Amino acid sequence: MTHQEAAQFLTEHDNYLILTHKRPDGDTIGCGVGLCHLLRKMGKTAWLLPSLDATALFQEYLEGVQAPEGYTPDTVVSVDVATLGLLPPNAQPYVGRIDLAIDHHPSQEFFAKETCLEADKAACGEILWEIAQDLGVMDETIATPLYVAVSTDTGCFVYANTTPHTHRVAAGLMEQGIDFKRLNKKHFRTKSVARMRLESLLLQGLYLCHDNTVAVATLSLDVMAKAGATNDDTEDIAAFVGQLEGLRHSATIRELKPGECKISMRTNADYLDACAVCAHLGGGGHKAAAGCTVMGSVEEAKAAILQAIDQELNRK
Repeated sequence: MTHQEAAQFLTEHDNYLILTHKRPDGDTIGCGVGLCHLLRKMGKTAWLLPSLDATALFQEYLEGVQAPEGYTPDTVVSVDVATLGLLPPNAQPYVGRIDLAIDHHPSQEFFAKETCLEADKAACGEILWEIAQDLGVMDETIATPLYVAVSTDTGCFVYANTTPHTHRVAAGLMEQGIDFKRLNKKHFRTKSVARMRLESLLLQGLYLCHDNTVAVATLSLDVMAKAGATNDDTEDIAAFVGQLEGLRHSATIRELKPGECKISMRTNADYLDACAVCAHLGGGGHKAAAGCTVMGSVEEAKAAILQAIDQELNRK
């Protein structure tokens, strides 16, 4: 389905419930909230499925849009969700009845009845911008979360996925009068003391290989406790390691609970496909940024991702 067809779909339906992915980032939250406000401006009934694990960083955007208990939707839409495995536990009742998926991941599994996929877009927020343009609906309340979506998925427009289209979308959103200065300060230039301690500890335990072009950082529960950090302090922590001079690829392993680790992979896509690496471990994403979950200890997850990296590098 094209973005024009998705816009027509949204016009023809009502009573929406919007699904975001678990451990939500700025793109899924921004798209969900932006779509909710867009639909409401069109006179539709729309709510977001309550986000169970959104960090404090995103709470302000969720005010007034999370579905009340007992709400029964007629139309279910997911945003920035590539696989059913990324849905949170409270979204499980809607598996099998998702009417439209709007996404930008090449690893999209086409689980919905209709899918609007644009894998060349840096952020799902860019697709929502196109849909809003097709509908002729836009204001500051829609533009603000969409700016969060686009800016966070591009690292404030410095990641390699940023395109001329990304900048055109950002400019259009800024023209709606959003407080982009505050948003940039909040999301890209503010760190807690605990976050800074966390970054220091990550560097102390950094593992380098392949002539220092590959790094693996481990974020165990013990490290979190030592830094005095919470989930709020780990937002986009995977981008931190990639700043190391001379580095091409990095994997950040975060221990979610004993026996379960989340791996975030960031690569120079000209040399290594992050999605292909994570696919070895049941994950997916983009060529330069992907992720997966490994059941096991931090050391087991480290061994698994290093093996997957070696397998893909050896194919070159």
